[in-house]
Amino acid sequence: MSDQISLIPNNSLITATPEEGRQLAVKLARLIIKVTQPDAEIREKLRPKYAEDAGFLIAIGQTVATEFATIAAANNYWK
Repeated sequence: MSDQISLIPNNSLITATPEEGRQLAVKLARLIIKVTQPDAEIREKLRPKYAEDAGFLIAIGQTVATEFATIAAANNYWK
């Protein structure tokens, strides 16, 4: 597909700092939502539902944490 979304920006999980790694984790989490629900109008309609639901917000945090753990390992925990 020519309009396929790259799930790993710049084709790398390597970042200079943990802060950059955390920002990348958030970006990766957002990309998976976009791939899962490619219709922007539907994502906009759903946003108020999950914005006020603690369970959904916790799930989003867990997704970012998982992405960050993967990025941290790829960066040898910035040692």
